[in-house]
Amino acid sequence: MPTLRLRLTGSEDDVRAVINLLQSLEGIEHVEEVADMMDRMDDADSSSAGLSDIRGPDAHELEVEAPNEATARKVREAVEALAFDLDALVEFEEEED
Repeated sequence: MPTLRLRLTGSEDDVRAVINLLQSLEGIEHVEEVADMMDRMDDADSSSAGLSDIRGPDAHELEVEAPNEATARKVREAVEALAFDLDALVEFEEEED
């Protein structure tokens, strides 16, 4: 069963729209937003030290289990099309065999 991992850069509404789309696709039973394990704290030695705290869109990581490769392909296509419509950015993590 293929597991797709994707990173979506956009608003909370964008993430909800993508999750709703994924849950509506036939064969998809598991969609989960996974916590980002990387600490993004700004420190005094950082190249961004002292910059404004005004932030742009957040990055969200999602994990999707598809029953087969054909459905995984459909997931990628559907999410890419919706992200384009939402003006959000989506990246798929490539699985290593």
